[in-house]
Amino acid sequence: MRISMHFQGVGLCLGLLFIAVNADFMDDGVEVEDFSENSDESNIKDDSSSGTIKYKTPQPIGEVYFTETFDSGNLAGWVLSKAKKDDVDAEISIYDGRWEIEELKENRVPGDRGLVLKSKAKHHAISAVLAKPFIFADKPLIVQYEVNFQEGIDCGGAYIKLLADTGDLILENFYDKTSYTIMFGPDKCGEDYKLHFIFRHKHPKTGVFEEKHAKPPDVDLKEFFTDRKTHLYTLVMNPDDTFEILIDQKVVNQGTLLDDVVPPINPPREIDDPSDKKPEEWDDRAKIPDPTAVKPDDWDENEPAQIEDSSAVKPDGWLDDEPKFIPNPKAKKPEDWSDDMDGEWEAPHIPNPACQIGCGEWKPPMIDNPKYKGIWKPPMINNPNYQGIWSPQKIPNPDYFEDDHPFLLTSFSALGLELWSMTPDIYFDNFIICSEEEVADQWATDSWELKIAVANANEPGLFRQLTTAAEERPWLWLMYLVMVGLPIALVTSFCWPRKVKKKYEDMGPKKTELCKLQSKATLEQEAEEEKAPEKPEDLQEEKKPSEAEVIIVEKEEVIGEPEEKNEEDGETIEGQEEVSKLSKSGSEDEMKDADESTGSGDAPLKSLRKRRVRKD
Repeated sequence: MRISMHFQGVGLCLGLLFIAVNADFMDDGVEVEDFSENSDESNIKDDSSSGTIKYKTPQPIGEVYFTETFDSGNLAGWVLSKAKKDDVDAEISIYDGRWEIEELKENRVPGDRGLVLKSKAKHHAISAVLAKPFIFADKPLIVQYEVNFQEGIDCGGAYIKLLADTGDLILENFYDKTSYTIMFGPDKCGEDYKLHFIFRHKHPKTGVFEEKHAKPPDVDLKEFFTDRKTHLYTLVMNPDDTFEILIDQKVVNQGTLLDDVVPPINPPREIDDPSDKKPEEWDDRAKIPDPTAVKPDDWDENEPAQIEDSSAVKPDGWLDDEPKFIPNPKAKKPEDWSDDMDGEWEAPHIPNPACQIGCGEWKPPMIDNPKYKGIWKPPMINNPNYQGIWSPQKIPNPDYFEDDHPFLLTSFSALGLELWSMTPDIYFDNFIICSEEEVADQWATDSWELKIAVANANEPGLFRQLTTAAEERPWLWLMYLVMVGLPIALVTSFCWPRKVKKKYEDMGPKKTELCKLQSKATLEQEAEEEKAPEKPEDLQEEKKPSEAEVIIVEKEEVIGEPEEKNEEDGETIEGQEEVSKLSKSGSEDEMKDADESTGSGDAPLKSLRKRRVRKD
């Protein structure tokens, strides 16, 4: 039982360690690995001879509006912007940031390439036309692509814009003010980590477009910007006016276009009357000074807040005539010092070593003035004329409308990236725009999941992972120490030899030698001997302890501890009494048997039996 309990304790400790380690490497509610069971095995093949993975460019399995893998190695179909930003300096107004098609720096998959933003502190703009415009009607919108911040990110974005399908759209003139329908993707500056979902909603009465921002996700996004891994960003908009935002195929934000965006789609029914003005006599002061209060006669407003401590005494050894700083006697004028050019040289000053207690004019320290009261002010009382906080009257909103189906946005016909970043080498790959979830999932299986498989295969060993996690979270060192030390302590306490003290209860009482059966003649002879007076030697022998008693006493002395001698003496006496009882019982039984065998009922014989019992 004890062995089982100890091993259960060790198993519990190891289980806790395993849970702690896995909890640190799991994303906050977002699993990275969630491979589909229906993955196309033809796209991921292990070459047993070379140990490498063969990559095949993914192909969509259904209707799509746009796809791009960049595996061709060129930017065919993409247009670099030649526009300039407004309201900025000329040298930074142009979109001269460089784009390249490259493989990943780490965990690369041979043959898989992506679009890389290469320039630091420059504006970048590039766009491509969709195979056909997406029209918001009765089909969902699914937008999906990959991002890897290969060098981390200081300040910059990796979001995309779905450019509105207008008759005047020219991709070479794409810039920050180009009309778009949706902006989606990660963005970061300072310690503010964002995942944008912004759409432009057209006011049905005024025709003005207004940006609507989805509520921020409830998960911590920092990991996706700093771990330098490829992450999959997905936006799903449904015709029932609901939306979902996923990272690595896990939902991180969801809601409805009517309730979970700011500002709301529909304006308020009533607004403040812009012509209503606050009356001059309106009194909105809740408290006023008491007009009946009078300053007390003993209130002295001239008393200072602090005064010198009159009880302070100048310390012994204070040097009034010594300066606090003196020229450094060890300092020497530099050889290249020119009095004409540099002026008269003076040695640098150092603290005066003589001022151990203090130097200069001594002044007592300042303390709070107990008589200080400050400027007198009358106490505040409730304003009897208080009318409350004034607010203008409400009037019906002339621009009020009610849009029950905001999913019907302006159609879009191009995808663009218009970005500024202080960190280069932002990697984009595997864009897809479609309406079927199965198409987007299969596209991710054939592309992004392959990158994750390679990244997981290249992960460092367990020890390295534990060390890395502890560097980011120092409290894990204590967890490791407890989880490793506790099993060792349990095993040591179980295996270490311990001294066991045996008590006399563990030792069964020794059986004394029972009386042997005797014949009638022998018993009569003994009876005669009993009648004779006992000799002094016999009396002394009776006082000697029996052999059984001696043996018990000797064993108790060997087993017991010296410091427990008094306790063991009591135990020895109890043991002797038990042995005596056993001997007495055995003697009575044997004597009874002997009496029956002889058939004699003589009185001397009975007295002999009683006598032998008492001696034993």
